Amino acid sequence: MCLGIPGQVVRMLEGYGDQLALVDVVGENRRVNIGMLPEGVTVAAGDWVVIHMGFAVEKVDAAGAERAMAGLEMMGRPRES
Repeated sequence: MCLGIPGQVVRMLEGYGDQLALVDVVGENRRVNIGMLPEGVTVAAGDWVVIHMGFAVEKVDAAGAERAMAGLEMMGRPRES
């Protein structure tokens, strides 16, 4: 896993070659490009992704998202509640 922030897909957005998703990142919705995910990997509402510089770079399950967030916390970034 790379260094990134986990987020949960809220919904896919129209346009942009179907490569843009609205993703909940710690309670804030962000537009994320999913075009860098490996070929054949699809995402839908409810899926978790790891985001680096505005791009989803990995699809993970909820446990993987929790591990990514724990790693960020270990480096000093506190979880916002």
